[in-house]
Amino acid sequence: MSDSPQTSGTVPALAIEDLQLAYTVRGVPRGVLRGVTFHVEPGEAYGLVGESGCGKSTTAYAAMRYMPSNAVIQGGRVLADGQDVTAMSTQELQEFRMTKASMVYQDPVQAMNPALRIGVQVAECFRILGQSKIEAKDSARQALRRVKIADPERVLDRYPHELSGGMLQRVVIAMALAGDPKLLVLDEPTTGLDATVEAEVLDLVRDLRSETHAAILLIAHNLGVIRTMCDRVGVMYAGRVVEEGTVQEVFDNPSHPYTMGLLNSIPRHGVRKTDRSLFTIPGNLPLIGTDLPTCVYVDRCPLADDICRNEVPPIVDRSDGHWTRCHHADKIDQIKPPEHENNDFDIGTDTIVKLAAVSKTFRQRGNDVPALVSIDLGFKEGETLGLVGESGSGKSTLAKTLLGIHEPDQGGSIHLDGRLVKDKATDRRVESIRAFQMVFQNADSALNRMWTVRRILHRSVTKLAGIHGAEADKKVNDLAEAMRLSQRHLEMKPRQLSGGLKQRVAIARAFAGDPRIVVCDEPTSALDVSVQAAILNLLANLQNDERTSYLFITHDIGVVRYLSDRIAVMYLGRIMELGTTDQIFAGPNHPYTEALLSAVPSIDGDARPRIPLTGEIPSPANPPSGCVFHTRCHRVIMGLCDITDPDTIELADGHTSKCHLTAEQLSVPVTFTSATV
Repeated sequence: MSDSPQTSGTVPALAIEDLQLAYTVRGVPRGVLRGVTFHVEPGEAYGLVGESGCGKSTTAYAAMRYMPSNAVIQGGRVLADGQDVTAMSTQELQEFRMTKASMVYQDPVQAMNPALRIGVQVAECFRILGQSKIEAKDSARQALRRVKIADPERVLDRYPHELSGGMLQRVVIAMALAGDPKLLVLDEPTTGLDATVEAEVLDLVRDLRSETHAAILLIAHNLGVIRTMCDRVGVMYAGRVVEEGTVQEVFDNPSHPYTMGLLNSIPRHGVRKTDRSLFTIPGNLPLIGTDLPTCVYVDRCPLADDICRNEVPPIVDRSDGHWTRCHHADKIDQIKPPEHENNDFDIGTDTIVKLAAVSKTFRQRGNDVPALVSIDLGFKEGETLGLVGESGSGKSTLAKTLLGIHEPDQGGSIHLDGRLVKDKATDRRVESIRAFQMVFQNADSALNRMWTVRRILHRSVTKLAGIHGAEADKKVNDLAEAMRLSQRHLEMKPRQLSGGLKQRVAIARAFAGDPRIVVCDEPTSALDVSVQAAILNLLANLQNDERTSYLFITHDIGVVRYLSDRIAVMYLGRIMELGTTDQIFAGPNHPYTEALLSAVPSIDGDARPRIPLTGEIPSPANPPSGCVFHTRCHRVIMGLCDITDPDTIELADGHTSKCHLTAEQLSVPVTFTSATV
């Protein structure tokens, strides 16, 4: 079998043919793409998956010929609707990007000019196509309606910073569709978005694909997004596609050890930390330019033997259109996730940290903005409390208030081991500061780039643990060993480390003073699934050994289900539902929790109705009357929910909901005939 593009009689919207690309570094070309071949038919959605650094984004940028100056195409072609993009002149390339292909980037904030209003930037897309100023303004308005923005006039008059991430992504998609392209390249279009906003953006892309019949090249590390959005998928490793097929075939019957490793790294089928550790892929991706003459995956593969090290793996046909590059495709079932380990996580009976009636009000432009409203929460020793909710719900404000970064309003209190803790971190005793530590989302920004890892950890040990000299050195070495950091890593600076290693350093720093509670704010959201699995295993093992409590903030419902013992659901600064992880996922649920859970894309292909959340989360400065969720609630009872603020009721022992509806009423399913995920 050949892995050259196979067409069905039509000209592919995109055909990558044996593409070989290198980056010139210090005068030496270092290979990045090693003969990449795939095609995307008109109207088809094709997904590319793999770890960061495997070449996914480089392939996408090469398809648009958006390449850095040091990129060199060493062989192969990129054909768009039959035209060779690599051979286009500057003028032809401009015409191609204006009318035939568009790209949607990962971060919509970076894609917009912060100094120009939205209307000016959207209209510019149509001015470039030759429209007059008046025509372009009207087209901009229609473009926003096309991406289901209800009030385009209001949005056109705003600046980018005044819009939510989901709204900005809609605007960027509207701009990308200005020329009615036949090819739409999406590079991580939903990374960093809430589950509900992600679901809305994906619904939008589905509708636009159906409407325009455009071909889509979708790059994502969220395999659930690929499963729900794409017809076919290619799995990339070290600049080579190692497996390709329909999403159903590849995800249900993986035939390459790397694909199996990625799928096994994800917490699926409700697996919990008490069941087993997550599967992790050993080692790291090879550096760019590394000579890989045979199998590119050989150094990390559990099935590798002499033939893998000495012979190029053949392309093995697994089924119609499903192929893999592997000598041992028939042995793939030998790779299995860890067996049931029956881990015993010992959670204490006493509450070590308690928040009572904690509120936080900010003052902005002369107005009071309540970010937290009467929060009552407690943490037991060795317990993980997951905190979920959309951006703007108050999760990070709660974390910063617990840490003493924000001072709570009068009347609220935070207790540690029954003793009142000072509101501000600067007023707290060393013991209290040591007790509360944080692991940030972006370890790169949280670490001093000019210091070595050893110096970073040594400073934390001396400041928090109060030890010096040989004892401090031993503590640093013990921390490094616990985080699986080598002595070589200790002498490196953060910029020399991978994302996973940086996060290990950040976790080591947080544990330097033997904390009682660690706040984890999206610690795995920017990591590949294989690295994420390693970090989750590390956090679980540390908790088991140190009996540390976690406040775990995340948008990833699968991750929070795996690691958490209890889950709190926040909306507009309030706890709407609180219960054990089993209670939250078994239901009945608060209507807001229902909507959050229904928005999660399933990697296992389980189709279930999605409960749409209409509108955006209201401003905390002007919350709705009655129940603050009633303006978006699919179970709203007008005349009650819009007038009366509900009490917090008990659905079951330890399971509470801030809702007018009883457990019996919430147990009745609501039927939707619209989008499914």
